[in-house]
Amino acid sequence: MLRREEDANYIIFAYLSDMALTLLALFVAYQARLQWPLGIPLTEKDITIDAGLYVTVVVIWTAVFFLINVYDARNTLRAADELRTLSLAISLAAFVFAGALYLSYRDTPRLMFIYFILAEFVFLVGYRWTMRLALRWAGARQLSPKRILIIGAGNIGRAVAEKIRAQEWTGLQLVGYVDDNPEKIGKSFEHAKVLGRLDEAVSIVDEENIDHVVFALPLRAHQALSETILRLYERPVRVFMVPDVLDLAFFRVTMEDWDGIPVMGLKEPVIDGFDRVVKRLFDLAVASISLLILWPVMLIIAIAIKLDSPGPAILKQDRVGENGRIFKVYKFRSMVQDADKRLSEVIQTTEDGKIIHKRPDDPRITRVGRFIRRTSLDELPQLFNVLKGDMSMVGPRPELPFIVESYESWQHKRFAVPPGITGWWQISGRSDKPMHLHTEDDLYYISHYSPLLDIQILAKTIVVVLKGKGAY
Repeated sequence: MLRREEDANYIIFAYLSDMALTLLALFVAYQARLQWPLGIPLTEKDITIDAGLYVTVVVIWTAVFFLINVYDARNTLRAADELRTLSLAISLAAFVFAGALYLSYRDTPRLMFIYFILAEFVFLVGYRWTMRLALRWAGARQLSPKRILIIGAGNIGRAVAEKIRAQEWTGLQLVGYVDDNPEKIGKSFEHAKVLGRLDEAVSIVDEENIDHVVFALPLRAHQALSETILRLYERPVRVFMVPDVLDLAFFRVTMEDWDGIPVMGLKEPVIDGFDRVVKRLFDLAVASISLLILWPVMLIIAIAIKLDSPGPAILKQDRVGENGRIFKVYKFRSMVQDADKRLSEVIQTTEDGKIIHKRPDDPRITRVGRFIRRTSLDELPQLFNVLKGDMSMVGPRPELPFIVESYESWQHKRFAVPPGITGWWQISGRSDKPMHLHTEDDLYYISHYSPLLDIQILAKTIVVVLKGKGAY
């Protein structure tokens, strides 16, 4: 149903525009290397740039852009997705082009290559953003609209309508709904009316010149749904269905083809693909650098713990990680050895049995333990968990299994991503907030995840730790 996904003319136009701008970027890079006073002065005789080089660029960029699905509307409808997809495609194409230059045009100056890639980013990203602004301004006024009818005016139908309204600039036009509930007939939802009953759907399709029909009916209406779909096969419309199981999904629903059988994924990784790779590389870099810098501090803490009270310096505790998997988390010991046996002394609960708080004056905490908890130094060994892949630098709080046992079903959604040393909960109250309310912070983070958010949380964590607020 995405407007640009089905528009072959748009894809051809976008591809030809991208290739023209790419060739222009190469020519500009060539001129810049000759004209700008950087590096060793070169003349036209020193640089080989012929038709073969231009053809090489077109072949590489074409192959990579279609491999990365740059022109698939599912990757470009949102501005953030388009920027990410385009950046990945240009980076991969540049890598392949660098190899091609090494094997063929070896006299191509490195500065010229850098100018080319920089110009490519500027030209293509600038062009895409200009086109996006132009389409938003012109929108449905310039494009032939795709008229949409939604079958079902319930929660799912209204959610679909909201998405369609948000994408009207692509040429989508919500005409209305059909629904068998007599109380909804004639009423408006998301600025569109319920035009009639389900048995009138086909006639409404004809009268309103509908292009797309979206079924958003509850499971109990499947019999009526199949009958209506069969009748719509006689009409020149596209038919879509939104399964009424979205409330069962965690965050993202995926569709796969298992040898011809459509399969819907309701519990899939929230962070996957390119985002997963970026997050993992970020974790490895930050954890490795942190350990190289902080190992003397960690050694001093370990010695202080051993001198202060009997027991190991580092503890291994069971925690619940991604997808509910149990793993061993490493922490500097901040309590006496028999702390687990005295847990009932410090845990407070509500009337319905929910764990809500840890005592700031916990009698089990040692002298050194109170200092390292206040400064969050007790969590430094978790950097090894990050290197192992059990945890991330930023993510939901790694929870204790006995606390998870008292979770409500919706709270288990926090395990859709790897737990983190710090997270939204860390900068939003830490131990001052009841334990069960950490889940809401975690779900907020999961819903709004981005690499930039991780960096912001890490930066704010440093400020929170220095203040020592909410840590005990």
